Amino acid sequence: MKLVVITGLSGSGKSTALRAFEDMGFFCVDNLPIGLFPKFLELSDKNPEISRIAVVMDVREKEFLTSYEKVFEQIHKQGYKIEMLFLEATDEVLVRRFKETRRKHPLAEGEDTILEGIAKERLYLFDVKKMATKLVDTSFFNVHDLRHWTESHYSSILTSKQVSINLIAFGFKYGLPYEADIIMDVRFLPNPYFVAELKALDGKDERVANYVKKWEETDIFLKKFLDLIQYLLPLYCREAKTYLNIGIGCTGGRHRSVVIAGMLKEYLSKELRWPISINYRDIEAG
Repeated sequence: MKLVVITGLSGSGKSTALRAFEDMGFFCVDNLPIGLFPKFLELSDKNPEISRIAVVMDVREKEFLTSYEKVFEQIHKQGYKIEMLFLEATDEVLVRRFKETRRKHPLAEGEDTILEGIAKERLYLFDVKKMATKLVDTSFFNVHDLRHWTESHYSSILTSKQVSINLIAFGFKYGLPYEADIIMDVRFLPNPYFVAELKALDGKDERVANYVKKWEETDIFLKKFLDLIQYLLPLYCREAKTYLNIGIGCTGGRHRSVVIAGMLKEYLSKELRWPISINYRDIEAG
């Protein structure tokens, strides 16, 4: 079992790192009580679907500092190998991050300042830091930098990293899909709604699909839009985005958007072989 313990200074980016592990398929737990760690691993071993675990443990859990050595030794004797990722940053950066988020430092009690809380934490975690297998100063990292660093050091499948693509065929008359990252309006294409024998059908019908596909502007549009998507996908991967929702809209969401979404899926599935799904949101709306 791959087992990573994430610890370090408050404000250094532990939550961001944990989200990166989750996106890599790790089973993740934040602020796990140190006393429950051995039992947690014992139960996880019985679940065949759990092979990689990442947990955050730090000074928020009061028993961590007094019990971690004893518990880690027990876990080691049980046959587990722990990788410990320790995150830190400069005092100046940590103070700025706490002020930006308006969070209270967990060790700043009473009239203590954020800086005094940081000083206490550095002292308390001094011996923990010496146990770390990886030590990272995140002072000059933004959120994306830290995610990228975490993935590059812990993921063995970065070369095949994929973005899950969800195509949403919708009708503008029923509102924009709130979850869409990209919206494309295809109302410029000839509308099958105004063809008597096609009006009552939808875009899944071969006759409607042939009508939409036969126009030169459909072919030109698809080539240009696919070029845009293929340009954007590596950039979304670089920013650690794990999914991309693309809205394809026509007036009612029954004809043109359905056909175009189907054509996009067919092409992208064939060329990229990435996970792609379609949601025909308004196909039954009217």
